Amino acid sequence: MSKNLLAKLSLMALALTLSACDKSSNAEEQAPLATVRVETVEARPLSITSELSGRIAAPRIAEVRARVAGVVLQRTFREGSDVKKGDVLFRIDPAPFKADLDSAEAALRKADANAFQARLQEQRYAQLIEGNAISGQDYDNARASARQTAADVAASKAAVDRAKLNLGYATVTAPISGRIGRALVTEGALVGQNEATPLAIIQQLDPIHADLTQSTRELNDLRRAFRAGSLKQVGQDQAKATLIQDDGSLYPLPGKLLFAEISVDPGTGQIILRSEFPNPDLDLLPGSFVRVRLEQAVDKQGISVPQRAITRDSAGIAQVLVIDAEQRIGQQTVELGAVQNDRWIVTGGLKPGDRIVTEGLQHAKPGEKVQIDNTPLPLAQVSGQ
Repeated sequence: MSKNLLAKLSLMALALTLSACDKSSNAEEQAPLATVRVETVEARPLSITSELSGRIAAPRIAEVRARVAGVVLQRTFREGSDVKKGDVLFRIDPAPFKADLDSAEAALRKADANAFQARLQEQRYAQLIEGNAISGQDYDNARASARQTAADVAASKAAVDRAKLNLGYATVTAPISGRIGRALVTEGALVGQNEATPLAIIQQLDPIHADLTQSTRELNDLRRAFRAGSLKQVGQDQAKATLIQDDGSLYPLPGKLLFAEISVDPGTGQIILRSEFPNPDLDLLPGSFVRVRLEQAVDKQGISVPQRAITRDSAGIAQVLVIDAEQRIGQQTVELGAVQNDRWIVTGGLKPGDRIVTEGLQHAKPGEKVQIDNTPLPLAQVSGQ
């Protein structure tokens, strides 16, 4: 083969190679860009909430006790039912107390008679002393007798009142309205002998309290943020509370913060916060363990991002994908706070105006350009953000 032919073949092979490279480069340049959705970070007031644990407690608990000694004749309530203040719960044998009342009333009548006689004698002696018909000593004795019998009348009236009270205590009534538990005694039981025997327990269940515990460290962090001006304190009467039930669902009725204790438990270093919730269906029972999401502050320039925008590296560090002005993907580490309405509160790493990827993260790679999808989201998805 001649040298000229070999040169021509080499030139043809080189041209074909260069043409293939150009086609490959053009194909790469013409490859479709990944499509993503973005959200522009905005600063807006955000509620700072703390998820605290605690137990349900009845606001009012009345331990019904026997106030007089006697035998229980009747139980008039149904165990586990709702009772109103003043409802009759038990009847204790009233016969001894009725006899005591009759005796006290008889003693009062006798005292009244003696007092009447003493008053008449005092009046007669008052006339006689003017004519010196009796001695001054006799008149003084008459006056003293009248005052003594008057005191006896007062004592007898007090005895009658006490006998009436004891007779009234033989009928045991509900001191508060609420739900009554099981009866602690039965008919025929001797109660109130040398002690006030417990008969039943009534608890008010609507509304109901949730006593929560929070560490003093968290409270001190909040106080420092208040003083620095980065957070605004929520008024105690405005603080909202959301109860999380044992299955993770939210209790449908909102609550409120009532007060915080002024002393710290020295054993745990925690403080008690009391919240209140409506309980019309009595779903919340005293002693139950609950978690409550309590609003304690407002961040006036808060930043939040959708939960789906957060990724984590192998070390568990939270990151987001950001887009620059040239629509090129970058990776940004962020610091996260609590979750609120399916969004993470961001405490560091982002600023207002940053654009983050919210959908299409699996196709977007740092350093590559992307195409932004600006089509409107479905209404349901928008409301869920």
